Amino acid sequence: MPNWLIIVLIMIISYLVGNISFSRIISKTQKKDITKLGSGNPGSTNMLRNFGFKIGFLTFVCDVLKGVLPALVVRIVFPDNAIYLYLAGISTIVGHIYPVIYAFKGGKGIATMVGFFFVANPLVTLIVVLVALVSWLVFKYGSMASFICVTALTVFQGIWAKTELELNESKWVCLILYCI
Repeated sequence: MPNWLIIVLIMIISYLVGNISFSRIISKTQKKDITKLGSGNPGSTNMLRNFGFKIGFLTFVCDVLKGVLPALVVRIVFPDNAIYLYLAGISTIVGHIYPVIYAFKGGKGIATMVGFFFVANPLVTLIVVLVALVSWLVFKYGSMASFICVTALTVFQGIWAKTELELNESKWVCLILYCI
């Protein structure tokens, strides 16, 4: 199979996986529509505020797993191809944020991003998530925890690329994809 066909398939399948809105599905089981409650954002934080910790946490875990699944499949099928891995991760996150099946109105993509990065860089992601969790517990601002995750993971990627990698063409592509 040609590389371009593999790339297109990875991107389309990952994007469609990202379109699965667990917050919408779970809120419908409660006979409510999350997009009509609170901030209207179909994400874990709005689920937490409107349905409580258990349902908010369940939504978060499902969105994390949504980020893990395409990346893990790509890592298993193409173990030495970081570009495919990053394309799967970014496509899943874009699918979560801009789902075609919901008129391009999705969540912020933080939980899905965390899921992808657990596959791409598990140890660093675990440390960043723990720091973000502590900041959320101390300051009670989910947006601050999200900002910590996004910023710390992006900064780490830049440092990692600079210090650990021979910056050949594929590494530059991965770095650019990571920072998008």
